[in-house]
Amino acid sequence: MVESFEEPIFVTRPLLPDMQDITQKMTEIWASQWVTNNGRQQNDLQEKLLDYVQAENLTLFTNGTMALLLGLKSLGLTGEVITTPFTFPATVQALDWNGLTPVFCDIEPETLTIDVSKIEALITEKTSAILGVHVFGNPCNVQEIQRIADKYGLKVIYDGAHAFGSEIDSQPAGSHGDMTMYSFHATKLFHTIEGGALVFKDPQLAPVLDQLKNFGLAGKEEVVLSGLNAKMNEIQAAVGLETLKLLDIEREKRHRVKRIYEEQLADVPGIRAVTHLEGKDSSYQYFVIEVDEHKFGRTRDWLHDHLEQHNVFSRKYFYPLCSDFQWYKTLKSVQPTNLPQAQKTVKEVLAMPYYGELETASVIQICTLIKRCHVVAAGAAL
Repeated sequence: MVESFEEPIFVTRPLLPDMQDITQKMTEIWASQWVTNNGRQQNDLQEKLLDYVQAENLTLFTNGTMALLLGLKSLGLTGEVITTPFTFPATVQALDWNGLTPVFCDIEPETLTIDVSKIEALITEKTSAILGVHVFGNPCNVQEIQRIADKYGLKVIYDGAHAFGSEIDSQPAGSHGDMTMYSFHATKLFHTIEGGALVFKDPQLAPVLDQLKNFGLAGKEEVVLSGLNAKMNEIQAAVGLETLKLLDIEREKRHRVKRIYEEQLADVPGIRAVTHLEGKDSSYQYFVIEVDEHKFGRTRDWLHDHLEQHNVFSRKYFYPLCSDFQWYKTLKSVQPTNLPQAQKTVKEVLAMPYYGELETASVIQICTLIKRCHVVAAGAAL
């Protein structure tokens, strides 16, 4: 019998700087009496992130959803955008708020990113862009997506919420396509509690984005765009500045946790690690497994519930598929026959507890629980 954890083990834990360092930042902010609207902390963070992600153009937002929503608006897109159903709701909600129709494309079985072999068949005269998602840090086939986009004159946007700090083909993840959104939510490796950013190629978008996130203001008495209030404040930025200092060590710790998972689960039938990238190729954001019911002997949902009974809280990520939302039911692209891999994957993936402070013994105990599930499924007793 494998014992349950006395304290809950959650799927993630926010990376929190030392409270004394945060207090010092708060003291600086209080002394300045400047708490929002492009203060020193926000400007410092923007400069440091430009360097960290090796971007030419970057602007900060109050969260990743607003970054993507206003990024799409800045590109002047219309009609349809080809995207993946296997993503967090915010991806397609940003399309909704721009009056854009998502056209769902199936996903690849290995990386779980948009299947590039099926994109061209979905392009119509209404198509204006391709919105790819780097899933769990697994990058899209950026070269093929760009080839297709160039052929048809389409914009390319990436949801890089899971790809912060990673590289694709030895190039920064954000250097591909016209624009990449990063999320700085507290569940992410790098965070500002809530926050986000856009990196983009066209420098002429910089003033447009700055106006869009600040009510469309071009000056004290001039409103030139229909914008929103999506600015990052000084307290968010201050937390980000201190969190950024911790990233390299946290990445090393998560690498250790990842290796233990891989070693412990390598020989378990029906369990496949979806997130296998390392070093600069990896964002070290998630450790995700895929559960093959026929080989493992139990469903993903059964395993999820079984772990929870032992105080281990994994996550069925992403569930449900965005294409299953009620308001998309009439779209032609959401028919199950058009999305067989996505329909299969959404029933099989499970994000495991994954953060730097997760102890080796705890990881081994979690893996032992999974191994015992297979043993039980094979007919043995607990």
